[in-house]
Amino acid sequence: MTRYVAILAGGSGTRLWPLSRSRRPKQLLPLLGDRSLIQATVDRVTPLVPPERILVITEASHADDLRAQLPELPAENIIVEPVRRGTAAAVGLGATIIAYRDPRASMASLHADHAVADPEEFRRSLASAFALAESDDWLVTLGIRPSSPHTGMGYLQVGPEIGSFEGRMAHRAVRFVEKPNPEMARGFMAEGYLWNPGYFLWQVHVILSEFSRLLPEMYGPLSEYGRALGTPVEASRLRLAYEQMPVETIDYGIMERAEKVATIPSDFGWTDIGSWRELLQMAPKDADGNVTRGDHVGIDTRRTLVYGADRPVFTIGVEDLVIVDAGDALLVCRPDQAERVKELVERLQADPKRSGLV
Repeated sequence: MTRYVAILAGGSGTRLWPLSRSRRPKQLLPLLGDRSLIQATVDRVTPLVPPERILVITEASHADDLRAQLPELPAENIIVEPVRRGTAAAVGLGATIIAYRDPRASMASLHADHAVADPEEFRRSLASAFALAESDDWLVTLGIRPSSPHTGMGYLQVGPEIGSFEGRMAHRAVRFVEKPNPEMARGFMAEGYLWNPGYFLWQVHVILSEFSRLLPEMYGPLSEYGRALGTPVEASRLRLAYEQMPVETIDYGIMERAEKVATIPSDFGWTDIGSWRELLQMAPKDADGNVTRGDHVGIDTRRTLVYGADRPVFTIGVEDLVIVDAGDALLVCRPDQAERVKELVERLQADPKRSGLV
């Protein structure tokens, strides 16, 4: 069975402001090395799936940057959504295009802006999940063993064993829970729940059948678009399809309501880099626990993240800070307040004088 990967790359880029912006979100940034997060994502999967079978689903404002960063992908594999309609529409669009190319294919849906510490283990987990998806009409999700009772994560409850696939045991996924409170999160960890990173695999005909059953309001327009693929009206049918479809997530629209969902517990050093605090925790550090990029000179500076722009940054006698200089905006906060960047961005968006900074 031919395998494809669809990478969702339409994020708005607010949680790592001011470096990440709506016009240049975090997947386009080299946060953990010389390669951007989307480049690192493609690098991780190419040993399993060749570039001609990797699709990137994005929006018009990011398309040119993605083509420039990913010259190894065929230009037609950068799929541009006319407007944002959520992850369900993006996944459905990818599945429709893949089904047109190969109706018997299987596919993985991944995110462009995550980080993985152990790419080889990731590929082994992905290969096991492909094998499970190809064995029957399972909807498969990789489940991440949690490292903390994080309240910003989605969790999934692990059910009975299904069997071993390429050396990894698969289980039924019993239920999904979004962003629990701290007490619930601690209980979930104790009970063996997994984080849900949004990495899904299935045969394309299976997921399109689930769209037909659970999201008919999306399946109809996508089917009309599918029939127009390869014709002169393809682009206009795509715009029409997106005008007709509601906003929905693949998690709620399909995964939480489907009947035959499986998971493979995995541990490959995954994080979605949801805040500057998380980047400080996971990035390589110097002897004083600092994470720095750009021209920085520090005296008695400890456990501090410094991301500089064109000008040098100097720090003296500071500890436990986040300092991000984007040239036109400077952020300074404590790591334990980094989640509030979203609150700041919302305030900037509502300010006509500063909305251009977002």
